[in-house]
Amino acid sequence: MTAEPVLETAPADAPGDAPAGRPPGGRLRRALPAAAAAVLVLAGCGFFYAAHQVRSAAPARNHALTDTEATSRVAGDVGNALARIFSYTPDGTAAAERSARTVLDGRAARQYETLFARVRDDLTEQRVTLSTRAVRTAVIELDGDEARLLVFLDQTSHRGKGEKATTTTAAAQLTVTARLQDDRWRIVDLKAR
Repeated sequence: MTAEPVLETAPADAPGDAPAGRPPGGRLRRALPAAAAAVLVLAGCGFFYAAHQVRSAAPARNHALTDTEATSRVAGDVGNALARIFSYTPDGTAAAERSARTVLDGRAARQYETLFARVRDDLTEQRVTLSTRAVRTAVIELDGDEARLLVFLDQTSHRGKGEKATTTTAAAQLTVTARLQDDRWRIVDLKAR
């Protein structure tokens, strides 16, 4: 009998053994960074969505961004009111004070009374005429019946008579809070900036 050549076969890999040339757990090592990247991307998307939800709630309530008619109305009413109450002549302070009673309320009314009490005597004595014009009125926030505005005013003051008269021009910037009462915007707070 002739001997048949015997082919030697390598023993089957035992479970968990890596193929020749690969370290144990090679697939796991390749999958781990991909899984970590996927988790980070999903977490980032989740945080981005949550941040968007938080930021979107306040702008959605701010009708200054969405209701142009209401925004124009409050800006016009407040700008005109400020021009009326801060414009007067030495003999015509009563008109400014009447206007103030119709457009000011709360803290703004008290602030105006205090300010006007200080300058009333000087107006007549020094012959001061003040003319105020709202140059730019921006509605920062409009939420229901309350609004916050930033108003830029130009004021021209004439002092004295004849050749001794002087004219001074100044700019003023106010942050105004207004409230809608009886279908009219009334100024409830004034802050100089």
